[in-house]
Amino acid sequence: MRFWQRCGAALALAGAALATAHAQSPSFINVLTGGQSGVYYPVGVALSQIYAKDIPNVRATAQVTRASAENLNLLQSGRGEVAFTLADTLSDAWKGHEEAGFKQKLDKLRGIAALYNNYIQIVANADSGIRTLADLKGKRVSVGAARSGTELNAREILKAAGLSYSDLAKVEYLPFGESVELMKNRQLDATLQSAGLGVASIRDLATAIKIVLVPVPPDVVAKVGDPAYQPAVIPANTYTGQTTDVPTAAIPNFLVTHSGVPEDTVYRMTKAMFDNLETLYAAHNAARAIKRETALQGMPIPLHPGAQRYYREVGLLK
Repeated sequence: MRFWQRCGAALALAGAALATAHAQSPSFINVLTGGQSGVYYPVGVALSQIYAKDIPNVRATAQVTRASAENLNLLQSGRGEVAFTLADTLSDAWKGHEEAGFKQKLDKLRGIAALYNNYIQIVANADSGIRTLADLKGKRVSVGAARSGTELNAREILKAAGLSYSDLAKVEYLPFGESVELMKNRQLDATLQSAGLGVASIRDLATAIKIVLVPVPPDVVAKVGDPAYQPAVIPANTYTGQTTDVPTAAIPNFLVTHSGVPEDTVYRMTKAMFDNLETLYAAHNAARAIKRETALQGMPIPLHPGAQRYYREVGLLK
């Protein structure tokens, strides 16, 4: 074989090897969750484990974040592949609602699935005298991390009840775990947490001090004026010392991605999740509400083509 032919053959082999290596290089899936004491995080960790196990050549991680609003901004900038979010925050992001912290429309967001409901859980120290929403006036309240989905929920619920932050003695913008620690130390009177039922932070608080869950009556929920907010109930005995059902508002959660994630990757992510629901159920009781049959309910943004492909395959889309 002549020299130039040998060089050409070697280059061809090298090119093939590089192409194979590139094809086999691991893909990364970063799951954007929330605080470690919420529900997004344990479910997100379980989801990342499902992806790593079921999707060939994938490395997946779960990232602690300030939840919904931060997750959506990170997705828009391509700094994550999949994220958890509240329905109202997702709708605000898609519309570019500036008051909710979105200066422009987050047009790269794409839907994967509806998940489970968050419940507005307003928890007060039993010694604070707080029994109703009106009793929050003049009290020290944590409303969630600033511009988080929880904090946006807090604004809406207080407004519907005829209250604002200026009516409170002190407003703290803290994640769930930090709010609970301040309540244990009697530095806060109440905390509003928007999360799945049985959230770890409130379970922890209820075992440390005597708590009261403050009702959000159906007429207050109606005054929010957003169809994402629906009347719901926190069942008796969800938390230690809670002996009666407590009315409140529920808001759906969604799993979302962005338009830059390849179709095949999102198809595999969607399929892997629904093929391994028991793993999610084991991660947190709230995840038991995740069902394939309800995955398309209320999605306020376009579905990703990869998710569409999966739902067509299983007969949920024509």
